[in-house]
Amino acid sequence: MVSETFTSLKKTTWVKVGFSLVFLTMSYAWYGVIFNVKAEYLNTDVLIYFLVCGFIIFVSYIRQQPHLAEPWKLVFKNKIAMSSAVVLCFFIVVGLMDSIHFRTTVNSNQTSVSYSANMVSLLDVSLEYIKNKTEKTYSAPFSAFSYSKENFVNEKGVKYRDYPRLKYAGAHLNNPGIEINSDLIKKFFFGLILGVLISLLVVSLAVLIISRITDYSFIKTFTKIFNGQFYLPWNVMLLTASAIITISVVLFYMSTYYHVMGTDKVGQDVFYLTLKSIRTGLVIGTLTTLIMLPFAIALGVLAGYYKGIVDDIIQYIYTTLNSIPGILLIVAVMLAIDVYIENHADLFETAIERADIKLLALCAVLGITSWTGLCRLLRGEVFKLRELEYIQAAKALGVSNIKIIISHIVPNVMHIVLIVVVLDFSGLVLAEAVLAYIGVGVDPSTISWGNMINSARLELAREPVVWWSLISAFSFMFALVLAANLFSDAIRDAFDPRMQGIK
Repeated sequence: MVSETFTSLKKTTWVKVGFSLVFLTMSYAWYGVIFNVKAEYLNTDVLIYFLVCGFIIFVSYIRQQPHLAEPWKLVFKNKIAMSSAVVLCFFIVVGLMDSIHFRTTVNSNQTSVSYSANMVSLLDVSLEYIKNKTEKTYSAPFSAFSYSKENFVNEKGVKYRDYPRLKYAGAHLNNPGIEINSDLIKKFFFGLILGVLISLLVVSLAVLIISRITDYSFIKTFTKIFNGQFYLPWNVMLLTASAIITISVVLFYMSTYYHVMGTDKVGQDVFYLTLKSIRTGLVIGTLTTLIMLPFAIALGVLAGYYKGIVDDIIQYIYTTLNSIPGILLIVAVMLAIDVYIENHADLFETAIERADIKLLALCAVLGITSWTGLCRLLRGEVFKLRELEYIQAAKALGVSNIKIIISHIVPNVMHIVLIVVVLDFSGLVLAEAVLAYIGVGVDPSTISWGNMINSARLELAREPVVWWSLISAFSFMFALVLAANLFSDAIRDAFDPRMQGIK
C-alpha cells in the first residue's frame, strides 16, 4: 500500500513537471505574439531556456531521491549558503531578463507590421531611462559636470577652460556647484526610505505566504522567523533580500537624476553597462560547465572503473589536450570564428548575433579545455570505489557494469562533481575578464565585465584617474564569485561523507 502511494505521488509530481515545462515552452515560443513584438532567439538564449528546463527536471528528480535530498536539506539549513543563494538569485533574474530578446513594433496596420531594426532585451526596456542618458565623455559618479575641461568664451569674449555641465545628470539643478551636495543627501534618504518600505512590503508578503502554508497566524509566523525556528533560515534569507532590494531601489531612484557609477569614454552609463555584463558572466559560467560535464563524468568514470586499455586511451586524450597551451587554442578558435563570420556575413543580420556566436564559441572552447581536471579527480575516486565491498558484491551477483556505474558509482561521485562545477563557475567568470584583458575574449561589442576592465586599464595612467569603471565591474564580479564560492562550500560540507563524519 505504501509503495503504491509513493508511486502514485511520483507520477503526480512528474505530471506537474510536464505541465510546467509545456507552459514554459508555450510562453517562450509565443511571447512575441502575446506582447505584440517580434521575438528573437539568439543561440545562447535557446541554450539558457534548455538550462532552465533542465534545472526544473533536476530539482524534481532530487526531491524524489532520498540519498540526494538529504544532503540538500543540510545545504538549505546553512545560513551562509541560503544568504548566498539569495544573492545568486538576484544575478540570475537580471541575466534571464537580459536573455529575452525582441524587436518592438514601429508601425502596424491591417496589411503589414514593421518592426524596429534594433534588437533589445527585457532588461534594456526596463533600463531604457538609464540607457538613453548618454553624455559626451567621462563623468564621475554622482557628478553634474564632465570629467574633462573644455574651452568656453564668456560674455566679454574672453576664452577660458572649465568643466562643462552634463546633459542629463543634475539637469534638474539650477546651480549644481552649490545645490548638488544637499540634493544628493535628499535623494539618497528618499530612495532609502522608499527601499525600506518596498523591502518591508516584500517581507510582509513572504511572511503572509509562509503563514498560509504553515497554518500559523501572521504574528506567530513572523516571531518564529525572527527567532529562526523554521527549518529554513528565513530570517537570514529575508534580511539578505531586504538589503538587496533597499540598495537596488536607492541606486535605481538616484539613477533617474545622476549617473550613480559615472560614465565611460563615450558617455555611456556605467551602472547600465555593469548590469548588462551580468548575462555574459552567467552564460560563460553555466554554458561552459554544461559543455564540460559530459566529457568529464563519462571519461573519468570509465577510466577509473574499467582501467586497462580504456584508462590508457582516456589518459592519452586528456594528457595530449593538456599539452596544448590553452590560450593558444582559444586564440586559434576565436580567429577561426572571426574568419567564418567574415566569409558568411549574410548569416548574421546584426552585430548582436555576431557577438553571440563568438560568445558561444568561447564557451565551447573553454569547456573543451577545462574538463580534464574534473576527469582526473573522478578517475582517482572511482579507482577507490570500484574496490569497495558492495561493488564487488554487485559484480558477484551478476549485476551489469552499466547498472553498477549508473546506480552506485555515479551517485557516489556527485559530491565531487557539484563542488567542482560551482568552483569552476567562479573560475570561468574570472577567466572571461582575463581573456578580455589580453584581447582574446568575447567580441569587443559585447558588454562584459572583462571588456569594462580592459577599457578601464587604459585610463588608470591618466590624470585625474578614471577609476569608477574598474571598481564597478570588480564589485559586481566580486559579489557573484563570492556568493558562488560560499554556496559551493556548503555543498561540499553536505555531500562529502568525510565532512559528515567529522561533524
